[in-house]
Amino acid sequence: MPVQRILSGMRPTGRLHIGHLSVLENWIELQKDNQCFFFAADWHALTTAFEHTAGIKDNVREMIADWLAVGLDPEKSVIFVQSDVPETAELHLLFSMIIPLGWLERVPTYKDQVQQFKQQGRDIMTYGFLGYPVLQAADILLYRADAVPVGEDQLPHLELCRELARRFNHLYRPIFPEPQAKLSRVAVLPGVDGRKMSKSYANDIGLMAGLDEIRGRVNAMITDPARIRKTDPGHPEVCVVHKYHGIYTGHRLAEIEEDCRAGRVGCVACKKLLVESLEAVLAPLRERRRQITSRSGYVEEVLAEGARRARAEAVKTMAMVREAMQI
Repeated sequence: MPVQRILSGMRPTGRLHIGHLSVLENWIELQKDNQCFFFAADWHALTTAFEHTAGIKDNVREMIADWLAVGLDPEKSVIFVQSDVPETAELHLLFSMIIPLGWLERVPTYKDQVQQFKQQGRDIMTYGFLGYPVLQAADILLYRADAVPVGEDQLPHLELCRELARRFNHLYRPIFPEPQAKLSRVAVLPGVDGRKMSKSYANDIGLMAGLDEIRGRVNAMITDPARIRKTDPGHPEVCVVHKYHGIYTGHRLAEIEEDCRAGRVGCVACKKLLVESLEAVLAPLRERRRQITSRSGYVEEVLAEGARRARAEAVKTMAMVREAMQI
């Protein structure tokens, strides 16, 4: 299979949780045989938190340290911060001149998110929020990415990027590839209360959580409400703990499920086993992160080198764009 250029990023909005782990593991697999660019999307963080900017720089550093601890390799992947490549803003500006307004207004998540934030008493009806898919397209097309790892909910955004690439190529000159979606199986973990995992719900388990936090969060997990006594037959399909076992104790899942249905194992013992499984996964990550952060200036060195390599590609692209547009 030919080497592809892959582009993806995350917004630095706070600590990562274990729901991000499967995404990062997918990135690590992709970096083995592809040319990968992974970035901290600090400008994207402004679209919904423009009034709270004080923590963004610290969040970037913490997030990158997590990436490195999980296994992203700066020798194999270009790891950088979005705002360290000013060409991103230039391409975003040029794209904003040619994209029809209707394309942005029909993005499925736009009105939904505006309404959700309005219910929270927040107004995000800004140009930046309406235009963030244009910035997203600039992120992708600036590096002439062949593919973008996405979930199904992000497909409309990627399709808009592809449409924008086609429009530019038609108006001026073919420069941009039409990036393909790289759909991957990403484990969707609920929060400990069964809702979507989110820091704002305080129902997440931190990616670098210590044993005490893991135990506290697991003990708070919702189990089968119909099961009163340990010997009552359980219904694992309605239990949050069982969903986690499916990912982190998969080699024993059939046994766990059978014992639960037969009333041979209680919820307390089931949770204890899950704590052990999660600790086995997260303890090595914590140790690697400790080693990374103990190296003074290492994260900054990774980002500086990543910015240098990213800008080298960005400069090439923008030279072609300016020539095509005759500006």
